[in-house]
Amino acid sequence: MAERGGKRRWWFDKDIPIGLPIASSVIDTEGRKITGTAFFDMDNEMVHRASFEPEARTAMLDVLGIHAQIMYPNVAGFGNQNFLKSADNELRLLSVSIYNDALAEFQEDTGQRVFGMALLPWWDLEAAVAEVKRAHSNGLRGIVTCANPEEAGMPDMATSDWNPVWEICSELKMPINFHIGSSKGNLDFFGKAPWPSFGAERKLAVGSANLFMGNARTVGNLIYSGVPERFPELKFVSVESGIGWLPFFLEVLDHQMYETAPNELSDLSILPSEYFKRQFYGCFWFEKSTIKPTIDFLGNQSVMFETDFPHPTCLYPRDDDSLYAALEGLSNDDIRAIFQDNAASLYNIAV
Repeated sequence: MAERGGKRRWWFDKDIPIGLPIASSVIDTEGRKITGTAFFDMDNEMVHRASFEPEARTAMLDVLGIHAQIMYPNVAGFGNQNFLKSADNELRLLSVSIYNDALAEFQEDTGQRVFGMALLPWWDLEAAVAEVKRAHSNGLRGIVTCANPEEAGMPDMATSDWNPVWEICSELKMPINFHIGSSKGNLDFFGKAPWPSFGAERKLAVGSANLFMGNARTVGNLIYSGVPERFPELKFVSVESGIGWLPFFLEVLDHQMYETAPNELSDLSILPSEYFKRQFYGCFWFEKSTIKPTIDFLGNQSVMFETDFPHPTCLYPRDDDSLYAALEGLSNDDIRAIFQDNAASLYNIAV
């Protein structure tokens, strides 16, 4: 990290900027949440240390009443796409291993309460398999990867090239996490969704709302690819994408399976919605009106709760009234599954 042009940011391979020249946190040093686009001017010294420091993070979890938390990358990209900005493959692989080692240290320093998802060097599938094994041996509980590797000239995830990755993740019970914006084409806060005449805040609001929906493409392609059919023990997580859209989208996939692709999809033994119920998870945080209908459609085994701390839409400070409104009509078993049991089982967390 170095300061250039008055802004501190991460630099890769000498002079390639990666990440934003900001702290990627909206919680200031006093614990206040900053709204709007003001956080684009917040450096590390201007945000709460729980944004990046293990001891402060666990103290924050105690304040919020949270035992454990899953953590995702920022600087490397939500799908580790930023390391591709260098042509030096050895440097890219080294950077992944350094990052994943740091995650293991962070996890240990928080007393096994914050679990970072290991980066996958998806541009080198042989190295990816080796890194999954190494991350698992270091105590990490899952991986996060790019949703659209074909953007970088790699085979897409429906091809047999990816089978070794699926096999090792299935064998080691390492769930595969797809965070929104996990590819160069998907991470677009401003460019494509908002109309050009909008101001910065309006663009960010529209862009962010559309960003949440980007994982529908990943879910649909994965299911139709037959990967869940071939690897029935493999688990996938759609991260920071909400859940209210899932019943409609899965019903569309069920419908289209017979309406438009009865021949090519004849190798699928169950409906797309059934694959999701068996092997996929969706995560919600600010939604209120869509939780019970989604649980009614999917069952409680496919949903987990998140906070998005310390990003712009995070649930901070804690707002119990909103949570109670979201959970209205759910059973105690539903609530226990959503807030504890599903994540504890998926990520092998002792509770």
